[in-house]
Formats: sequence, C-alpha cells, structure tokens
Amino acid sequence: MIRPSESERHIGEDTQAWRLRLYVAGQTPKSLTAIANLRRICEKNLHGRYIIEIVDLVERPQLAAGDQIVALPTLVRKLPPPLKKIIGDLSNQEKVLVGLDLL
Repeated sequence: MIRPSESERHIGEDTQAWRLRLYVAGQTPKSLTAIANLRRICEKNLHGRYIIEIVDLVERPQLAAGDQIVALPTLVRKLPPPLKKIIGDLSNQEKVLVGLDLL
C-alpha cells in the first residue's frame, strides 16, 4: 500500500488545502511515476497546501465509479472547485499545471 508523506497529511487549519485524488493500478512503473511526479509538482507549487489521496484500483475497484474513471493513472482535483481530471503519468509538468489551474 502506498502511504502519504508528512506534508500530504498535515495541512494547517488556516490554509486552503488542495484536495487531489490519484487513481492508479497497483505498483506498476506508470503508477509509481505518476505518484512521484504528483508529489514533486505539489511540493514545488503547493507546498504545505495540499492533500493527496492515492486510490489503488487493484485493491478498491469499486471507487472508480464515483469519479467516472476510465483510464489510469488519473488525477482528480476535488478542491478547489471546479473538479478537474488529468489522465497520464503527469510527466508533462506544464500540462499538469495548466490542468490544475496553477499556471
């Protein structure tokens, strides 16, 4: 099971947290790349203001329906609104920043 880092778990009470959910399929190279890329992007651009939830659909396939996941890996921005989705291993940092409205 993939565990969140310290900065992913602890958000200050007065901070508007970005809530991101990354859907992956096990510990495949593509899944691990997406996780590493997301953590790097968040630390650089949202330091201390984000929560990442990693959902492994191999372990919990029923969770795919809630966010209408059709491809993996998929990143879902839950907060702030509006909901946004990015498909892929998140290696194109500019595309991810634009997709998350950070650029």
